[in-house]
Amino acid sequence: MKADPTDQLRLLELQALDTRLDQIAHARATLPELAALTVLGQDSAALDRELALARTAVTDVQREVAKAEADVQQVRDRAARNQQRLDVGTGTAKDLQALQHELVSLARRQSELEDLEIEVMERAEELEHQLAALVSRRETLDAEIAEVSARRDVAMAGFDAEAQQVSADRATVAPSVAEALLALYAKIRATSGGIGAAELRQRRCGGCRLELNQLDLSSIRAAAADDVVRCEECRWILVRTPESGL
Repeated sequence: MKADPTDQLRLLELQALDTRLDQIAHARATLPELAALTVLGQDSAALDRELALARTAVTDVQREVAKAEADVQQVRDRAARNQQRLDVGTGTAKDLQALQHELVSLARRQSELEDLEIEVMERAEELEHQLAALVSRRETLDAEIAEVSARRDVAMAGFDAEAQQVSADRATVAPSVAEALLALYAKIRATSGGIGAAELRQRRCGGCRLELNQLDLSSIRAAAADDVVRCEECRWILVRTPESGL
């Protein structure tokens, strides 16, 4: 294949631009903040589940507290009514004696219910404390997510700006390369990890970094300036320059 030596030199510039675009794409995909946000997102989802369970537990125990308070108040009210009837002395001696026995039973029942009420209230206090700790963790995690997201956005904006500039430079260089040479370069890039052309520098391929043997060097020396030569090892286009050492 023949191609103007100037076009071949432009391939090196084009390759540098394409390599930079690939590097930018890789940097975007492997940005540490993306991995961090993935982990933070998982932590956030787990925390949401903990919060949902904690809120349900608090709601349930608050209902228990309300019921315990109501039970105690009900016994207190009955005891107060019985005491009032006893104080008035209305009824037979048998009735009054029954009221006294019931008051003793009610006092015992009230004590039991109050103990239960205290137990439930202590449990409610502990659950509310746990919920408050989870809410605090939620606030801290949200702040961390916001901070990491901001760093990600700044980095992505930088990548976007640079990629836009490099793409614009590439759009200027690519049309100046002969169509057939550009097509060959693109084909090689597609099958060789994004590299299509490399400089032959000091008898060494700039792609695979191997030094060419004497037979290959002799073949390249004998080639015309507009011949497109390729490395026998990596098969990339070898661009000859004054630094090729030929």
